[in-house]
Amino acid sequence: MSDHAGDRVAIDALTELRGALAAHGITLPSLDLHLPSYAARHPAPPLITLGNCNPAAARALAEALNRASGR
Repeated sequence: MSDHAGDRVAIDALTELRGALAAHGITLPSLDLHLPSYAARHPAPPLITLGNCNPAAARALAEALNRASGR
């Protein structure tokens, strides 16, 4: 891990999102920290890359979000 000021915030958010997706059987293979964010010279946490997924994962994600919103 680097000494970037926002590492812990970004890693915690990434871990929480990965766990929430897994609870719905969803895996985003590219889900990770956005490495180019580390080139920035400001204290904001690194971005999180949601990345690409196949149509089945996109559909599962949409279904989970729709259920959560009551749609």
